[in-house]
Amino acid sequence: MSRLGRGLSKPGTAAVGAASVTLFVLAWSLAGRLELLSPLILPPPEEIWDSTLELLDLGYHKTPLWKHVGVSLARAAAAFVLAVGSGVPLGLAMGLFPVLSSALEPFVQFLRPLPKIALIPLAILWLGIGEVSKIFLIYLSTLFTVVVGAAAAVGGVGEGKIRLGRALGATNFQLVRHFILPASLPGIFTSVRLAVGVGWTTLIAAEMVAAQSGMGWMVMNASAYMRTDLVMLGIILLGCTGYLLDLLLVLLERLAVPWAGKE
Repeated sequence: MSRLGRGLSKPGTAAVGAASVTLFVLAWSLAGRLELLSPLILPPPEEIWDSTLELLDLGYHKTPLWKHVGVSLARAAAAFVLAVGSGVPLGLAMGLFPVLSSALEPFVQFLRPLPKIALIPLAILWLGIGEVSKIFLIYLSTLFTVVVGAAAAVGGVGEGKIRLGRALGATNFQLVRHFILPASLPGIFTSVRLAVGVGWTTLIAAEMVAAQSGMGWMVMNASAYMRTDLVMLGIILLGCTGYLLDLLLVLLERLAVPWAGKE
């Protein structure tokens, strides 16, 4: 039982994960070969692989596949940088100043759960149909999760650390710089990871705004032509890219906040 409690090592966990994915793909392929599922509903992995090779060779709508991926990543990256750059300072300020938090909380909590697809008409009216409106939608879907997470991270700093800082004679700036901010960073990184996941799911909605390229646009366009194989390929690309983005954030957290989880 003690061994079960400790769980698997990292290589063991990776092996189990790889095995489960392999079994799933094999079962999916077998269901396709036995014609248990219509290719129109769920094409077998072999068909999706053939479509992938076709797109790598010819592209989609005369646009290379790598460019669709790159365009989506560029839109999302611009929105994420803006959301983190503005949301973290705002969240920290809300956590540090209760009056500011009370003033902004109603707006943040109103806008945070609002479906961003409902803002598409406003985004077009305000910003047109260019790249700015697409980035704006992803930015909004990311921003408020970062703000709420950063404010909660500051609020979760223990009183003992603040008293320790005061006892050592730290000024307000030093208290924030050396005590509150380091203690808040693990929570801030967690909120950024959650926000990036939410923002990435908004990509398809953002690329509905008069786009001509991008993974989200490719999925929507392929669905109009009943190309389920390309829809599935786009979904797989979106999922794998989002997974890689999350792994990148985990790596950045380990480098920037090596003390996370060691207190």
